[in-house]
Parts: sequence; C-alpha cells; structure tokens
Amino acid sequence: EKRKGKAVYQGIALGKIHILKKQEYEIKKETIQDVEAELLRVAEAKETANKELQALYDKALEEVGEENAAIIQIQQMMLEDDDYQDAIEDKIRSWQVNAEYAVFQTCKSFVRVFEEMDDDYLKARALDVEDVSERVIRILSGNKGENSLGEEPVIVVADDFSPSEMIQFDKSKLLAFVSAQGSVKSHTAILARTMGIPALFG
Repeated sequence: EKRKGKAVYQGIALGKIHILKKQEYEIKKETIQDVEAELLRVAEAKETANKELQALYDKALEEVGEENAAIIQIQQMMLEDDDYQDAIEDKIRSWQVNAEYAVFQTCKSFVRVFEEMDDDYLKARALDVEDVSERVIRILSGNKGENSLGEEPVIVVADDFSPSEMIQFDKSKLLAFVSAQGSVKSHTAILARTMGIPALFG
C-alpha cells in the first residue's frame, strides 16, 4: 500500500510498523454533591500534570535544546492559564459535575476557539490544549499512561502525535513518524525536524 503526505523531515526509513493507539477515556457526566472535593481533585491532578510536564521539559532540554523545550513550557502555561482553570471550576460549581467531565467540556470549547482562528500557528495550538486536557483527565482517571514501543526500532504510525508524546519516546527506538493528521507548522512537526527523524504528516 502507498500513502502520501507532507514530509516534515525528509529521509528513508525501513522497518516494522508500530501502530500507536491512544487510550480513549469514557467521559461520563456525573452529578456530584461535594463541589469542594471535586475542585480539590482538579487541583491535585493539575499539580501532578505539572510535575510530569517539568520532567518532560528537563528531558527535552537535554535532547532538543532550550528553544524546542519551550514547547513543553507552553503546555505548562496552558495548564496554569486563569481562563482555562476558571472555566473548569465554573463548570464544576454551576453544573455540579465531576472533574473529568468539566475538563473534557472545557477542552472542547477552547479547541473550538483555536481552530476557528485564521492564523495557522494559533490553530495548531488546539493540539496543545487537547494534550494538556488529556493528561489531566488521565490523571483523574488513575491511569499512568505509559506507552512502550517495544525492544526494536520501529516506524511509529498514529492518527496524531502530541509534542509530549514525541519527547517521551526513546529516540533509539524510533525510525520514523507517520501521522494521519497534523500540520507541518505544529509543535510536533518542529520537534520531528529537530530530532532529525523522517516524518510524514497528513
């Protein structure tokens, strides 16, 4: 089978394909009684997410340099963004819903705003919002979210890659990236170029 796309970083890779399937979380809307307890859950998940992102930033700093590691800092800023945080808290208070559902709905509304923007760079930030929100939801769900590529180097194929996924991967196990979605201006594409790994998007 032949597949065509836009080369983010050119090159040739030969090897086995590893299909990366993102874990899907069933987000159920639940009515809650203790609003403060749910707000505390969000605060604790946010703190854990920040620690994870800091560890990723340190890894990125070492592997792809300060300029590209700043991609993770953008996600940390998104996590700390007042509008984002206020939107989650407002939904928990006014709708009296569980934290997972509040984060999910906030993510949807923020992504919609970014995707409607004319600027391609800002449009691509929708993926950062999704990445941060998925991280918080994963933590709230009690999942560690580990993603192993196995023992031998592979061509990783996915519907889309987030910047944090790119940095998390063991570079010695990567031959190439193939992404069904994604923009050549996305943070993921920038990272692929910096890492010097052949990548095909779209």
